[in-house]
Amino acid sequence: MQNIKELTLEELVEVLKNWGKPDFHAEQIFSWIYKRGITDFDAMSDLPLDLRRRLKENFYVLGLKSVKVLRSNDETTKFLFELRDGNLIEAVIIPAARRITGCVSAQVGCRFSCKFCASGLLGFKRNLTCGEMLDEVLLLKNNSKNKALTHLVFMGIGEPLDNYTEVLKAIRIINSAYSFNIGARRITISSCGIIPAIKRLADEDLQIELSISLHSADDKIRSALMPINKIYPLKDLMAACKNYIKRTSRQITFEYVLIRGINLDLQMAIKLGKILKDLKLCKINLIPCNLIKELNLQPPKKLEILLFRDYLLKTGINATLRKPRGQDIEAACGQLRLRYEKK
Repeated sequence: MQNIKELTLEELVEVLKNWGKPDFHAEQIFSWIYKRGITDFDAMSDLPLDLRRRLKENFYVLGLKSVKVLRSNDETTKFLFELRDGNLIEAVIIPAARRITGCVSAQVGCRFSCKFCASGLLGFKRNLTCGEMLDEVLLLKNNSKNKALTHLVFMGIGEPLDNYTEVLKAIRIINSAYSFNIGARRITISSCGIIPAIKRLADEDLQIELSISLHSADDKIRSALMPINKIYPLKDLMAACKNYIKRTSRQITFEYVLIRGINLDLQMAIKLGKILKDLKLCKINLIPCNLIKELNLQPPKKLEILLFRDYLLKTGINATLRKPRGQDIEAACGQLRLRYEKK
């Protein structure tokens, strides 16, 4: 059987045509699933009984089940989901005053082994399908306040641009007026910096947000933190980002995890200003690292954070400081899955 959410609206229309059913039933099915959050074909009461029977024989609606749910004091909610093959992934609901953001995974594990991230500690297993990512979004929406998600970020377990085709298919469905109808500018892809995929994304004609994990302005340090830098070094990455901005007129956000004793001294701030100065549409998001015992990394002190940020601001870099969320439930990527699978 197939997850029906693997199909675009046009693909579902073709299935129905082959069954001798009218096109408009495809929009009804999309509405039941994506707008009303219904996961049982029998509950789709405006569909003919014979169509509901045939749908049940060929498709299922939901391929995830919730294994564990953790709720933070700040209302961040983290989910550990089990896939049909027994693999585990994570997703998070992050509520704020004017938005409810869903954070979803794109892979089971990660092959890029960034030294500050728990996602890759158990290795890479496989890509998620479009339907599995839509499963995550559906379950987050159904479990959020008023069953609403206003924003979506592909920042969970895995590297979205390493699963390019399935992620882009999922985004186009998420963005569709017939589906979740989340605006493209409210959807973010976070990447470690895979240059060929960044170039490809620039030609997609999608107004989505792109976030690049930077974490150092020095090739040696960045390579130690992010092995991908040995393949796509900073000079080449900055050129690809400059080209992306030129082609899309979209701002790039650079994510920068602050790690005590590694990447937040004055010399690093100076280097950071130099490599970003030619990018007209960019900002840098400073993130104090999480304390993860397995990674042996320490978060910086508050004064260190503020001094680093203030220097960047003085040099004209648009620097923001991300407020930590869900620290009491280990909401950072891969932490819950790591704890669960190590038991």
